[in-house]
Order: sequence, then structure tokens, then C-alpha cells
Amino acid sequence: MLKPVHAILIALTLTLSLTSALQAANPRQSWVENEIYQYNHQFASQLPQELATKMQKMKASPFAFYRGTAHIFYRDMQTLASSGFVNSSTSAIWLEGDMHMQNLGGMRDSNGNNVFDTTDFDEGYLGPYVWDLRRMAVSILLAAKENGLSSSDAQDIVRNFLDAYLNKMSDFKGTNDELSYRLESSNTSGVVKDLIQQAASKSRSNFLNKYTQINTSGNRVFQTTSELQPVSSSTYSAINTGMIGYIASIPSSKRYNNNYYILKDIRLKLGSGTGSLGKYRYFLLIEGSSLASDDDQILEMKQETSSAVAIAAPNLLPSSVYGNHEGQRVTTATKAMLSNTDPLVGYTTVSGITFMLHEKSPYQEDFDYTLLTTKSKFLDAMAYAGKVVAKNHAISDKDYDTSIVPYSVDKEVTDVVSGNKAAFKNEIVNFALDYATQVEYDYASFVDAYNRNIPLY
Repeated sequence: MLKPVHAILIALTLTLSLTSALQAANPRQSWVENEIYQYNHQFASQLPQELATKMQKMKASPFAFYRGTAHIFYRDMQTLASSGFVNSSTSAIWLEGDMHMQNLGGMRDSNGNNVFDTTDFDEGYLGPYVWDLRRMAVSILLAAKENGLSSSDAQDIVRNFLDAYLNKMSDFKGTNDELSYRLESSNTSGVVKDLIQQAASKSRSNFLNKYTQINTSGNRVFQTTSELQPVSSSTYSAINTGMIGYIASIPSSKRYNNNYYILKDIRLKLGSGTGSLGKYRYFLLIEGSSLASDDDQILEMKQETSSAVAIAAPNLLPSSVYGNHEGQRVTTATKAMLSNTDPLVGYTTVSGITFMLHEKSPYQEDFDYTLLTTKSKFLDAMAYAGKVVAKNHAISDKDYDTSIVPYSVDKEVTDVVSGNKAAFKNEIVNFALDYATQVEYDYASFVDAYNRNIPLY
């Protein structure tokens, strides 16, 4: 007679464990207005027109809103229950921090490999590995709904993403395979393979022609457009001075001679991204390896502030690791999670503002989630996304720097989920379903505030 009761208790316990990370979604109009205002107001004095663009972009859809509000996600991670699949060794690993589909892309690494990988580490920080998985899972649900897929199909896609992540982590356990692992056209298919091939087909000459021109003196300079704006002489001088610190931030083994970094022109870049709108972003034209104009290179110089992840996990990444310099933090995160990293990655300070610099690559193609028009296309692409996130986490552990992450993350994650994959996937999917609903509530609150001209920055 006790057996049925015992079974009920087990089922109840399992149900509770699966819902432990959940909190019922609810409208929170004034809270959302305040969070958006407080986060964005700090940039209102420097680039208010960029914040206006940000609000317009966020108004497009719940997914666009989600892209622009990582700070809200991590405010919630402060208060929502933690995962049942996190222990001490998996609670402080390198995170990409803003893991969603638009932060993936096709690119060429410094060894000439054309790969599918992560493209943005502005929010790179330490935290529980499930935060990257949760954030990506929510983005999958939002994008799938926007693309017209059913909720059940979207959930299947999330489970497939999680399977790919766990299986790749298990493959990495006990090996060093993660150090050489990459997704290329030879081991991908569908939209991801097309993306890699599109990036590979690009050329430096076409890229330079897009943004620059040869002036009457025969020198290459930037074009001036609505998105590429001239800077004042004082800003030009300050950035030129900041190049000294930038060059010094590059390890001597990767540093070219000083002539390589000679600054030829500068533009303020407007309209790029979503979450970073409102922060300064400059394009810098530098000399490159010769005096010829056809090998000039463009650096992207992005203002960096504290990671949104730090809202939920303050001081988890000691400031000593990154010299209390947010540009150095992003540089370190980039090097930790990418193989064959761009040798032009570095950081500097200009007029008291911290920046990260890297090459604006001619060989990069952004991921376009609107191409995922069927379940099969979505399943295929998000399986590769799962492998990318696994690679990010696995190579940034003790393989990168034991003083930051002293564990083998692939081993620890595999072990903590071992034997409970179904429950793990249920937990993430249930979280994502609930949080996607919360995002839709928050989006509706934002649109209402926007339409009523409530100050949002």
C-alpha cells in the first residue's frame, strides 16, 4: 500500500526540482520603465541620438527587446532560484554573458580558418554555466515564435541545443580536443555552412571600398556617411594618444612594429548593435603591414562598462584579473573563449573612458535568424550553437588560466548532469518558457511606455 504513495512523493519531488528555477511571469510596468531608464540614462549625456535609435530597435519585437536588455535578465538572475545542476565548480566559469543567436556568426580566425563562432564578448564575466544556456534558450523560443514556429517545435529546438551542448562537453571530458575544435564548412550543414562560406567569400578590397575612399592626395580615408561621422580635433588627438596604451596592451609576441598601428583616420560609428547603443564606438583606419593602401586595416574601438552579469554576480570576477579596466576584461574574455584570437585585440583608456579594440574583420558574416523558417533548419543551426557554447566554456577553464577557473569545466559539467539529462533539459526548457513569457510582458510594458513618451533614458 505504501508503494503508490512513495511514487507520488518521488514525482512531487521531481516536479519541485524541475520548477525550482521558475517564478511565475507577471506584468511589472513601473519596474521595467525604471530598469530601462536607470541603465540607459548613464549614457544620455554622450550619445542621446544613439539611445533614441536603441529604443526604436527594441520596439521591433520581443526578441529585439531581449537583445537590448541583458541588464534586466541579470537583475532577474539575482532573485530567481538557481539551477539544481550547479555546484561550486560550475558556478564561476567564463560566460559569454549575452548569449543569443545574433552574437554568433561566420568569421575567419587568425590562422585563416573560416569558422562559425561567437562574435561578441562585451558582457564576458564569471557565473554559473547555466546562465549562458538559459539566455540562449530564451532567445531560441522568442525567435522561433517570431518565425512562426509552434511552441512545441521551439521546445524541441531548445532540447536539441542542450543535447548538442552536453554531448560536446562529454566528448571534451578527459581530452584536450576542445583546444583545436572548430566548426567549419566541412563539418557543418544548412544555414550555418552557408554562413561560413559567405564569410569566406568576402574580400578586404570590397570591405575597404564599403567604408573608405582614396582622397585627392592618394591617401585612403574614411567616407563620411550618416553612420560614419567625423570627430573633433580634440577627440582625434585623444584617441591618437590612446593608441600608445592600446599597443602596449598587446602581448609582445603578437605585437607588430609601431608603423603597423599608425592612425590614418577616425570616424564615430553610429547605429551598430542593439544593447551597446549609447556607448561610444569608433572606427580607426590604421596603416597595416605596408605603406600600400590596399592592406590598410580598420579597428573597431568600443566603449566598455561593467558587465551586465556582474549585476547578478558582483565581484565574482576579481577586478585584479582585469586591472579594474573594463576594456581589459572584454579582451581577456575574448582570448579565453576563442581559439586563434585576432592579434589586434587590445584595450586602452581615452579621456577617462575604457575601450576594447579589435579588427573590424572583412571576413565576418552575422547570423540571420530570420532564415530559420522551418523546424529542421532551426534544429540544425541550434545544434551547432550548442557546440559553440560548449567550446566557449571548455577552452576558457584551467586550459586558459588556472588562477581564474581552476577546474576542467567540461568534466565538471558532464559529471554534475550525468544520469539526469532529461531533468536538466526539463529545467532549462521550463525556465525558458516562463522567462520568454516574462520578456513578452516586459516588452509590452516597454512599448506602452515608449508610446506614452515616458522617459526611458
